[in-house]
Amino acid sequence: MKDLKQALIQRKQQGLYRQRKQIQSPQGREITLDGQRVLNFCSNDYLGLAAHPEVTKAFIQAARQYGVGSGSAHLVNGHSSAHHQLEEELAAFSGYPRALLFSTGYMANLGVAQSLCTHRDHIIEDKLNHASLLDAARVSGAKLTRYLHGNYQSLQDKLSSRGAGECLVSSDAVFSMDGDQADINTMADLCHAHNTWLMLDDAHGFGVLGKNGAGSLSHQQIAPTNIPIYMATLGKALGTAGAFIAGSEDLIEYLIQSARSYIFTTAMPPAIAEATRLSLKLLVTENWRQQALTENIRHFKLLAKQSKIPLLASETAIQPVILNNPQTALEISHALFRKGLHVAAIRPPTVPANTARLRITLRADHTPEDIQHLLESLSALITSTE
Repeated sequence: MKDLKQALIQRKQQGLYRQRKQIQSPQGREITLDGQRVLNFCSNDYLGLAAHPEVTKAFIQAARQYGVGSGSAHLVNGHSSAHHQLEEELAAFSGYPRALLFSTGYMANLGVAQSLCTHRDHIIEDKLNHASLLDAARVSGAKLTRYLHGNYQSLQDKLSSRGAGECLVSSDAVFSMDGDQADINTMADLCHAHNTWLMLDDAHGFGVLGKNGAGSLSHQQIAPTNIPIYMATLGKALGTAGAFIAGSEDLIEYLIQSARSYIFTTAMPPAIAEATRLSLKLLVTENWRQQALTENIRHFKLLAKQSKIPLLASETAIQPVILNNPQTALEISHALFRKGLHVAAIRPPTVPANTARLRITLRADHTPEDIQHLLESLSALITSTE
């Protein structure tokens, strides 16, 4: 039997031990965490919709109408009018014939891989894909092959050397730990040439990139018809919870019949679906949020360059500062917290060995003064460790 106590001690010694902080406030630019008021630089609530008064109001009104829980799985009696209307609106917004709600992005990714692939098939993924995509491949039983991050010659080589059977290529659209973006057009061309499925996980692009936040396809000017399977989450830019798969009529109907992570789980509460419907409208009516986030990204990168803080090649709200050593990342994160700045230290195995980092995420409601305060504090702490 594994010695769990010793394993935990070893994690602490390596700087890899994880601890939860308790939040005592709504998500926002400022939050109360472990009783301390801090500026929030590690939330995926990019547009500040998680505590938007109108979104909250929509949730409360829907809870009065539908109650708190959905009561059952979608295919039993848990599929409400709120769920159905949200699916139709997500499909129209993302440019696909149909969409299907899942309780989480993790479950959506598992559902697709398990439905479309078996042990006779192949799944090819970017090396830096989110863990849910990697786990989805393993659950499916298909042979998993990984190509070098962002290297499409490597993808071409994997496609050319695969054996018989179905093939699914899946990738993050915006990589969650590095913040860089996949070259979707190149991937689409390669998958079309090799007659393979292509699935994009746009968790960190949907709501943020593209016209009115339509996502990475809009941002890179790619027609949805070129991407057979599109996944996006609702708990990041939209500020609620859950995820959806968008695709053809046949794809969605097939997933309804075969995706175990859809069939065998209770539907998300209808109140969340109604709140999400309101968030979706706000992407258009309050588009200043997306514009403000874009300006904050530009301002952050400019000040970081002036402060000589090394950043990865990210143009998105995810701005990692690589520190390599897990203990260093943890110590600087704790020091920032004491200064009233909440920035997460990300360490292996979430990221590859020797790439421990501070994962800074920007919000639409951060002020220029917030960003300057963060970078001045960070610059001083990095200098003190050199």
